[in-house]
Amino acid sequence: MIDWVHDLPIAWLVVVVFAATLLVTAGIYFAVMSLAEGDRASAFKAVSPGMLPPMGLVFGLLVGFLAAQLWSEASEARDAVNTEASSLRSVTLLASAFPGEPEARLNALIGRHIQHAAADEWPAMARQSATLTVIPGSLADALRYAIALEPTDAGQRAAQEEIVSSIQDALEARRDRIIVSQETVNWVKWTAVIATALLTLLAIAFVHSDNRRTALIAMSIFGSGVAVTLVLIASQDRPFSGEFRVKPDVLLQVLPRER
Repeated sequence: MIDWVHDLPIAWLVVVVFAATLLVTAGIYFAVMSLAEGDRASAFKAVSPGMLPPMGLVFGLLVGFLAAQLWSEASEARDAVNTEASSLRSVTLLASAFPGEPEARLNALIGRHIQHAAADEWPAMARQSATLTVIPGSLADALRYAIALEPTDAGQRAAQEEIVSSIQDALEARRDRIIVSQETVNWVKWTAVIATALLTLLAIAFVHSDNRRTALIAMSIFGSGVAVTLVLIASQDRPFSGEFRVKPDVLLQVLPRER
């Protein structure tokens, strides 16, 4: 799909998709009906109605596979963000085992990472331009700082190990969300869905070419179903883009508060 479609509010997305589907459906209808004369009319009418159920089934299967992919990616995106937030919360809680400057330093680094993720990484993920090339500086500094801590007792040693492990988990979760942000319905899948829909509309027009009112009704119903399907896919196409995107709210909830 065109990139700007993903930024449309859902109401405008519905309007754009339904309008485009209506135009295409009307174009197929008028083209077939204008050609349905003489020998062509007999040829069109000879198209077996038995073609319609298999073609509808193929279209439904394609949509089902895409829907399963999109929901899986959205779930993976939410899980990655939740895991990152949970790991960072653990760091801020365990940092209290090192009161004073170490705790303040760790909280500051975690806070800086969260603010950078919400302000910079989320827009980049929405544009699918975020990559693993850029290392999260604040989180990397937090990991190095945690490793360099010098615990004075068994409790601090256990806390240090958990802090290091939690930061590593956060780094891994960040990698996961950036990887998931690159996922999308590629042009081949879009082409397959749209081409199958167009062929089915064409077959409906052929089968009912001798009765224009019946053809109009049948094509309108199927075209509306196609439009609903395209709205569903387009609105969920990118997990970090659009009105139903995964937001950084969970991360912002664990932002360390200044004392």
